[in-house]
Amino acid sequence: MRSNNAPTLIDLFSGCGGVTTGFKLAGFKVLAAVELDDVVAQTYRLNHPEVRLYEEDIRKVSPEAIMEQCELHPGQLTVLSVCAPCQPFSKQNRYRRTDSRASLVLETIRFTEVLRPTFLFIENVPGLGQSPDILDLLLGGLTKLGYKMSNPTVVDAVNYGVPQFRKRFILLGTDLDIELKIPEATHASPEEADRLGKKKWLTVKDAFDGLEVLQAGERSKTDPLHKARKHTPLSLERLRYIPHNGGSRDSLPNDLQLACHRNGKNVGFHDVYGRMDFNKPSNTLTAGCTNFTKGRFAHPIYDRAITLREAARLQTFPDSYLFHGNYEQISAQIGNAVPVKLAEVFAHYFYDLWNKRERQSGSNK
Repeated sequence: MRSNNAPTLIDLFSGCGGVTTGFKLAGFKVLAAVELDDVVAQTYRLNHPEVRLYEEDIRKVSPEAIMEQCELHPGQLTVLSVCAPCQPFSKQNRYRRTDSRASLVLETIRFTEVLRPTFLFIENVPGLGQSPDILDLLLGGLTKLGYKMSNPTVVDAVNYGVPQFRKRFILLGTDLDIELKIPEATHASPEEADRLGKKKWLTVKDAFDGLEVLQAGERSKTDPLHKARKHTPLSLERLRYIPHNGGSRDSLPNDLQLACHRNGKNVGFHDVYGRMDFNKPSNTLTAGCTNFTKGRFAHPIYDRAITLREAARLQTFPDSYLFHGNYEQISAQIGNAVPVKLAEVFAHYFYDLWNKRERQSGSNK
């Protein structure tokens, strides 16, 4: 039987480990994780070798087996984290209505019924809140198990110390007789921060502070993640026309515009070839976050895309974090991750609730 000297976490759909890292920083012991992708799983293992990792389809994973192997009894687990694939609910997914992965989030019900965690932490893109067929099944199943669920809420990671605008759907649950609330924001815009008594948003400049200056094609001698992509002469010529700190492809002369954008056409995403702004948080990172043809992922002042290290900084991964895979695979892992700092904020919230419960239990003995 596991002792209660630290709160515990099981991380479903762990990805490369953003949630696990945030909860460990807050004092949690992570017992197990589930991740199907073998490359992503290797990154997870490199950084969390003490965690029991199940590298398989979650629909084939037995929560009873996890409970036995982690020496848990029902109700002993502190938090069950569920960050199911977000692509089925993303506006950028043109096939989202028929994406078979949409039902994966409902695995939460099966694991909750067996493990009986004290708290649930469910994170996804805002589109999950706009998918009533799935959301109603999820809420109904968890409520039937006796869990009190918070109001589904969309938060922006920028308001919690992440130097990035990143809106996320959050749903919390508990089997305790308490009302869960989304933690209060710690940061605000520069215009509102003083009035609200909060810290100012962190910016791209804050995130990139201290990193070695690189031009396209150059790499750091000490940091393997700080390696700038090589770009074609045409791409470099386009970037030279785009103003520093927030410029967009609107500044390109007609002969340098993409064919789908010429003569007033506006096909595709507006942010491609756009630059980040040193003085603002970045835009939302995606799987293609080190390719400026896939979004506003060009460096604020240098004629290149941001590096893997710069992307990892924007996702608040510590510089010591290791990544497995090629450039594209690591870019996807970083872009798809839950920002470490956002996870840590919720981890502290759950830690405080757990600690309060432990103190009350001790005083009643």
